[in-house]
Amino acid sequence: MRWEGRKQSSNVEDRRGQRHISGKSTGIIGLIVLLVGAYYGIDLSGVVGTPSIGNASIQQSSLSTEQEAQLNELSRVVLADTEDTWREYFSKNGSEYSPPTLTLYNAGTQTACGTGQAAMGPFYCPADQKIYLDLSFYEDMQTKLGASGDAAFAYVIAHEVGHHVQNLMGILPQVNQAQQSTDQRQANALSVKLELQADCFAGIWGAHAISQNLFEQGDLEEALAAAESVGDDRLQTHSQGYIMPDSFTHGSSADRMAWFKRGVQSGNINQCNTFNS
Repeated sequence: MRWEGRKQSSNVEDRRGQRHISGKSTGIIGLIVLLVGAYYGIDLSGVVGTPSIGNASIQQSSLSTEQEAQLNELSRVVLADTEDTWREYFSKNGSEYSPPTLTLYNAGTQTACGTGQAAMGPFYCPADQKIYLDLSFYEDMQTKLGASGDAAFAYVIAHEVGHHVQNLMGILPQVNQAQQSTDQRQANALSVKLELQADCFAGIWGAHAISQNLFEQGDLEEALAAAESVGDDRLQTHSQGYIMPDSFTHGSSADRMAWFKRGVQSGNINQCNTFNS
């Protein structure tokens, strides 16, 4: 990606180096479980309603100071580009885009959705409209998911911004409400549709990145590989040796790649209605 020297977003809160303090959930913890990336094949359903979700082991990052500085800049550049993407869309539709805040942290931090930890992967909290990201996730993408490169990391950020767009459009609260009145199987199916739409929204950003010459040769393939790496079937096969489609919450690798690609190729939010597919 050609990100060096580009405009950076100012909507960033840097909590790195701050001491993590555990606290009680605010009652919206179910949304954290819904939106958290299932990057490790961990079943987080058992923590719904608990005071915190801070029970995973914390590993020290091996990122060098230079690597962390580069990822910090990359994240801010990608966030700025998503802001341009969605500001343009909202403006064309007669409204104003209110961007999310990207909160950088180490190991664990307090959110309006409960206690967040790096082991959960990057996540979006609709209660405070913030994206939480531990930059060490870049290492996990490489070592645990087999996805590497700046475009792969950018896809992750764009996906979480996609959840913010869903929140602004009223899709997130509608889905959450619908999940409260159905069984687990249907709730999972709704979660998959939500996640695949966020992938499609990330693809819309990808189309903008291509048009702005931010992507260079090989970047699209890198982002698609990242989408493939977090498919439920791939993660379940890796973690337990078999797949359980009814338990999918994010979608298969093939579906995640397909919807991301659909967003890139169309650049049209109307092509991202996963709920009618």
